[in-house]
Amino acid sequence: MASDLLPGENLILKDHQHWIVLVRAPVIPVVLLIIGAIVDFTVKSGTGIPHFRTIVTLVAVAIALLWLIVVWIRWQSTSYTLTDQRIIIETGVFGRSSKIIPIDRVQDCTTKQTLIGRIFGFGRVEVDAAGAQGAEVLNPLPNPGQFRDQVFVQSERRRGGASSPAAPANPSGV
Repeated sequence: MASDLLPGENLILKDHQHWIVLVRAPVIPVVLLIIGAIVDFTVKSGTGIPHFRTIVTLVAVAIALLWLIVVWIRWQSTSYTLTDQRIIIETGVFGRSSKIIPIDRVQDCTTKQTLIGRIFGFGRVEVDAAGAQGAEVLNPLPNPGQFRDQVFVQSERRRGGASSPAAPANPSGV
């Protein structure tokens, strides 16, 4: 990502979606494996199709593994980057999509966390930017409060807020 930064731009945070995405993903593969096991134990070998039970089991295992690989790749291909100048949201494996929100256009940054999200450290961040239709949602983001706070710090710096030197009372010198 360092090569994708603009001249003079500094990386503040870079994250993928929270690992909980990977934990929730095996639900479908586990169901497939359970169905395969039920078929394997209940169907008698006299179905007319040679090795029917073995075929059903192998198909269930193959689909489950393929599903897990797809989920892993999708998780790896989604990234949220915060620099001192912009927020970059990148998604996609074969076709890549990038959304850039300039820090000085950010009007509001809201976090939402469920009880489970608070326990495991993930949540939803909604970034409202001037001129955008609706909020950009980053979900599920690890440490959403830290991301939100850094957005506000960088936004204030870009706008010349508290961290910049005070402007003279009479800038024209008259």
